[in-house]
Amino acid sequence: MPYPSDHERDRPWVIRTYAGHSSAEKSNALYRRNLAKGQTGLSVAFDLPTQTGYDPDDELAKGEVGKVGVPVSHIGDMRTLFDGIPMAEANTSMTINAPAMWLLALYVAVADEHGAPRATLAGTTQNDIVKEYLSRGTYVFPPAPSMRLITDTIAWSVANIPKWNPINICSYHLQEAGATPAQELAYALSTAIGVLDSVRDSGQVPAEEFGDVVARISFFVNAGLRFVEEMCKMRAFARLWDEITRERYGVENPKQRRLRYGVQVNSLGLTEAQPENNVQRIVLEMLAVTLSRDARARAVQLPAWNEALGLPRPWDQQWALRMQQVLAYETDLLEYEDIFDGSRVVEAKVAELVENARAEIDRVQEMGGAVAAVESGYMKGQLVAALSERRRKMESGELVVVGVNKFDTTEPSPLQAEGAAAIETVDPQVEVDAIAAIRQWRAGRDAAQVQESLAALRDAAKTDTNLMEASIACAKAGVTTGEWAGALREVFGEFRAPTGVSAAAVSGEAATEIAAVRERVRAAGDDLGTRLRMLVGKPGLDGHSNGAEQVAVRARDVGFEVIYQGIRLTPAQIVAAAVQEGVHVVGLSVLSGSHLEVVPAVVDGLRAAGADDVPVVVGGIIPPEDAEALRAKGVAQVFTPKDYKLTEMMDEIVTLVRAAHGLP
Repeated sequence: MPYPSDHERDRPWVIRTYAGHSSAEKSNALYRRNLAKGQTGLSVAFDLPTQTGYDPDDELAKGEVGKVGVPVSHIGDMRTLFDGIPMAEANTSMTINAPAMWLLALYVAVADEHGAPRATLAGTTQNDIVKEYLSRGTYVFPPAPSMRLITDTIAWSVANIPKWNPINICSYHLQEAGATPAQELAYALSTAIGVLDSVRDSGQVPAEEFGDVVARISFFVNAGLRFVEEMCKMRAFARLWDEITRERYGVENPKQRRLRYGVQVNSLGLTEAQPENNVQRIVLEMLAVTLSRDARARAVQLPAWNEALGLPRPWDQQWALRMQQVLAYETDLLEYEDIFDGSRVVEAKVAELVENARAEIDRVQEMGGAVAAVESGYMKGQLVAALSERRRKMESGELVVVGVNKFDTTEPSPLQAEGAAAIETVDPQVEVDAIAAIRQWRAGRDAAQVQESLAALRDAAKTDTNLMEASIACAKAGVTTGEWAGALREVFGEFRAPTGVSAAAVSGEAATEIAAVRERVRAAGDDLGTRLRMLVGKPGLDGHSNGAEQVAVRARDVGFEVIYQGIRLTPAQIVAAAVQEGVHVVGLSVLSGSHLEVVPAVVDGLRAAGADDVPVVVGGIIPPEDAEALRAKGVAQVFTPKDYKLTEMMDEIVTLVRAAHGLP
């Protein structure tokens, strides 16, 4: 649909909810219900094994299957996921990055079965690997081959599925990882420059058609509570994108230079304490990306009020859907030209953001671009430092979070009266069924055809051949997600990104409190005859490392020797590292809902290794009932997002260590 002229009522954005859990069958039923409620696009959430290229029966997938999204292991799952949904008419967003090419191949293969012409397929694959190295952690391959997969997907899509957005450059998670507005702009646009340079330099797209590539680049952004600044950020984003695509790439058509973006509003600011306050937070954040017509989002998905507690239920998602519909259809928002044109206040803020972002883009380019700035750890270090500063302001009260560090007296919430029933829970049988199903799938396919298609994929990966056609052939042969990723791991290898922890430093009002705890750490070390050591671990596939990184930074600042090896470790690897390093405490961070499976495995492993005097503490989104269950299984303490004062947490951990060694 064309954009309206300035004097016509603007069309509503694509209205989505981010959804998927348990199984393809249950997720399909959820999608159908949401579409019947007036949702105008689908946004598919995949589980962590799918996002990181593992099958449900892989050791690393234990406890993760179906938890934060839907498992899609092969073409059969994709068929089920879109059963009864007309793919020629659907607008489907898929939040998938490292295996984006693979999931797109599965989608195209199923669309072929539906008889949907490829030219009609509309939607988006997120496909932004740079922000995975910086924030979400669902990367698989090293940066160079990852960029090659992105490049191949874009070049193939522009030629074969011209309505598809083959990449959704994602500044959303940069903000979640601590980025300031200027950093969010700079790092997202630096990623875009890296991607466009790679496509251009690959020679896969004729120079005269490069404007078509630029026209299909989309962005996925975040909107926080400072909604005036956030709105200005989006105007700055549009201005910078127009400038870069015109001056760096010579794109003359203004329609091809238009900033095209979707949004999910900030989840970092959603609170476990008084979660009903999240409703007004979400609405205010939605205004940031809809108020300014010249920089209005073309697709919006909103989190639910209880996402800081766990997986939202269908009713919770319906509430978030209705928020969008009330704004789009009941208010007069869409009837006006841009209401901020001519505002000197807005223009001054936009100009400031443009100037600061441009300076940071130049800094990244001087380093060799986004990939080089990832490999050196520069961008990750900047984000960890920025988030550390945000936490300092929150702990000192300089940054007010209503219901958490101010105005925290409260009445019991009727929205949480159901207790554990206030969130969606995934039956453990889901994982058991998924393991049985994939083994049955493997047994029932043509093994020779599978091996032939995988061999062709590996051979193509060793050349500069575009890998999309080989991936589609694998999809149609019945190859699994783990097999596709495994074949490319053999050729490309794997990667462990810099943690950024060494870049952050404490300052300001928190320093006095830290000094007191540092003295306790020193005294305990003297009593034990060695410096206190803490291992911070991320078991399973959960790549949201922000919390673990901040804990590691604060533990270091109070005097612990910190062992932090990053994300994606098995319980056995964590136990082995704890024993080898002789640590005094193990801190585990789990945000994916797999805590009841992976945490007891670490506790049991330490006991089996004779290290039962090492207390284990856990942090994450953990319901009270689960926290009690973890304590019953030997966990010393459970911390949740309401425990935002990290220095107090460190003080409590010192007490646990002293008690474990019989010290007063």
